[in-house]
Amino acid sequence: MSATRNKDITYEVIRSRRATADIVIERDGRVLVRAPESIPDKRIEDLIEAKLYWIYKNLAEWRDLNATRVLREYRNGEGFLYLGRSYRLLLVADQEEPLLLKNGRFCLRRDLVDRGEIEAAKAAFRDYYIARGAERIRQRVDYYAPKIGVTPRDINVRELGNRWALCSPNGNLAFHWKCTMAPQTIIDYIVVHELCHFHHLDHTAAFWNEVDKVMPAYGERKEWLRVHGAGLDV
Repeated sequence: MSATRNKDITYEVIRSRRATADIVIERDGRVLVRAPESIPDKRIEDLIEAKLYWIYKNLAEWRDLNATRVLREYRNGEGFLYLGRSYRLLLVADQEEPLLLKNGRFCLRRDLVDRGEIEAAKAAFRDYYIARGAERIRQRVDYYAPKIGVTPRDINVRELGNRWALCSPNGNLAFHWKCTMAPQTIIDYIVVHELCHFHHLDHTAAFWNEVDKVMPAYGERKEWLRVHGAGLDV
């Protein structure tokens, strides 16, 4: 990956075995160019020039969306998302597990907060989402993979930075733990999206046509993720 500047735009280039180049705005606001290994730098510069208006427009939208990003606090009554539903937090003392979801509340061990271990509290949520997400997402992959005609080798849920999911060339799938915070319909979209990359590595018309075959209403789910994705955090 290399970082380059064009007028007022700083962008990063990732080269891989893909057929075409495209531009994406990452969830942290970075401009990313995904390009074939063989494409010359001049072609990438020309692509950036041609897409300047689109880049400025989408960066402005990113700023607007992130201006309302929710910053949660670890106190009684705070809401935390799981499968699209908000559950209130309850700090408890008599609990061995760092975090449990029971009786309609997230029960977090009070000592993690009382000692000021905010990172430990965040880790408790991450671990919970990873454990629950691994089971649920595997079920959805098992459901959709035969419909798309693919067979993933391995599936895991982990920290992926600014990516919702990844499909590796050797057939492994990885999903961000934050996916588990989204509604089931959005999780299904992310699963279908990655499974369709087994057939098409790029986001070409052929790729979206493959997604449409399995999930005709994918556009609504894609838009939901764009608008609400920044709010999926702990």
